[in-house]
Amino acid sequence: MSLSYRWVIVAAGAVMTCVALGAMFSLAIFLEPMALDTDWSRAGISSAMTLNFLVMGLGGFAWGAIYDRYGARIVVMTGALLLGLALVLASRTGSLLVFQITYGVLVGLAASAFFAPMIALTAAWFDTNRSLAVSLVSAGMGVAPMTISPFAQWLITAYDWRTAMFVIGVAAWALLVPAALLVRQPPKPAAEDAAADIAANDTGMSVPQALRSPQFIVLALTFFACCAAHSGPIFHMVSYAMLCGIAPMAAVSIYSIEGLAGLGGRLLYGVLADRLGVKPVLITGLAIQSVVIAAYLAVSELGQFYTLAVIFGATYGGVMPLYAVLAREYFGQRILGTVFGAVTMLSSIGMAFGPLAGGMVFDAYASYSWLFIGSALVGLGAVAVAIAFPRLPRRELQPAQNGGERLQGGRKWTSPMSAFDPQSRGVHRQR
Repeated sequence: MSLSYRWVIVAAGAVMTCVALGAMFSLAIFLEPMALDTDWSRAGISSAMTLNFLVMGLGGFAWGAIYDRYGARIVVMTGALLLGLALVLASRTGSLLVFQITYGVLVGLAASAFFAPMIALTAAWFDTNRSLAVSLVSAGMGVAPMTISPFAQWLITAYDWRTAMFVIGVAAWALLVPAALLVRQPPKPAAEDAAADIAANDTGMSVPQALRSPQFIVLALTFFACCAAHSGPIFHMVSYAMLCGIAPMAAVSIYSIEGLAGLGGRLLYGVLADRLGVKPVLITGLAIQSVVIAAYLAVSELGQFYTLAVIFGATYGGVMPLYAVLAREYFGQRILGTVFGAVTMLSSIGMAFGPLAGGMVFDAYASYSWLFIGSALVGLGAVAVAIAFPRLPRRELQPAQNGGERLQGGRKWTSPMSAFDPQSRGVHRQR
């Protein structure tokens, strides 16, 4: 199979993340019409989103493990069928509890089948431009607010919320099933290159060893803190802007600008990571994110909100795909699906924490000031943890003699675990 097919994998992954996560996050569009039509509480309907994040975390770990064992196609095809079914069932529900189960649990489980497996698959297809490719797959998340949400709003205006949700479910089948059929595992290396390929993609760690390693702990804590820092400001941004005197429609446009900026940020940070290295780009992005979150305390005019939205959206959108690239570098391809699924699980908990914390802060103080202060401090904590990232494995031309080093296409490959061996530190450098 031609290596040019790897860009088909990128396109399919971008479509999947756009449709799946766009369908899930469109609940915000359905909130008001559902509450008016059913007399269900807004808190009860919104709790489905909390369930989405929690189930996505657990589902991402499970789907990642299945990906490592059986490949990506069966995972994404199952997710595609389940997502459409969940949305169709949710559109027909007559009780809040059934809606919370179908939308909160089933949609979250289905949506989690795409992100970690497709990110892991993309990383397997690319040896060069890996950061850019992974960023493009995750760019579907940035496109979702500009595609699925407006489509849902148009359907609700033209028909009703039940019809709209049913149509989105059918559309999910129509888009995701063909995309899943395009998914392929990367071509196997020729026999003479097989040993070198295995050495390049296998750290020698088992899943339990990886999940207990310092690399995983630092990666997971950074991802968790990063998501906990930006999720609250993202979720409450429209309400905060309205409190600052911004008109409702203009306040909504701030969120749209963040999503659009996130597309450019993914491309920019992906290219920079390929050129400058993942770790320095990630640390810089996390630092910028913290500063911008704090800066929201000083704005009150729409133009100021737009300026920060561009920087904020580009930053949090740009850093998100870099965690997958680091996971690939630290743990190799063999167990990447399971490891990155576990990391994603913790990041989902961080995402669920921010909106809840913001609501509690506003209920207590009738202000979002402490939300932005706390989020900025959590963001600085992410920077501090990221600085502790272990050294990445070194690849260079040397004769292969030491047991901790293997050949990679004529180059020596050093296990990342040896970065923690004091006797080995002298032969490592940060990529």
